[in-house]
Amino acid sequence: MIEPSKIKEEFEKIERENYKFRTYLKSHADSDELDEQFLELHNELFKDYDCSKCRNCCKEYAISFEETEIEPVTILLKITKEEFMDKYIEKTINGYEVKGKPCCFLTENGACEIEKCKPEECMEYPFTNKPERLFSLLNIVDFASVCPVVFEMLERLKKIYGFKRI
Repeated sequence: MIEPSKIKEEFEKIERENYKFRTYLKSHADSDELDEQFLELHNELFKDYDCSKCRNCCKEYAISFEETEIEPVTILLKITKEEFMDKYIEKTINGYEVKGKPCCFLTENGACEIEKCKPEECMEYPFTNKPERLFSLLNIVDFASVCPVVFEMLERLKKIYGFKRI
């Protein structure tokens, strides 16, 4: 598995290839079979991977909250909803987004300050265990530039499909 600090550099070397592989999958992969492959790889690779030693996703993406996810965080942080909204949240067209990157809940030692009640978006990232992956391959290629596990998944899928490297 690639070291989290080296993911950007390694991804840049094969970025073009990954986009070509995405195009290849769009025309050669069966949607259900690809979902099964992603699920199998997801379960295998995340089983022993400690995301807290990476947290690249926390550094690269701005997280969103659903309305129902806000109150548990305010209780954990012992602040009012108004204080939470003023200090941490921007109201956007798509909902409630944390101000800035890296995530303001990422501590200096790499822990998540709101781990016990973090938003579903954080818990589910990188979504590789969800159905309809064929229709979200652009996101998956993007995630491979951030997440060492997704990077590894794409490399293994290239082997499974016999994809010729560029």
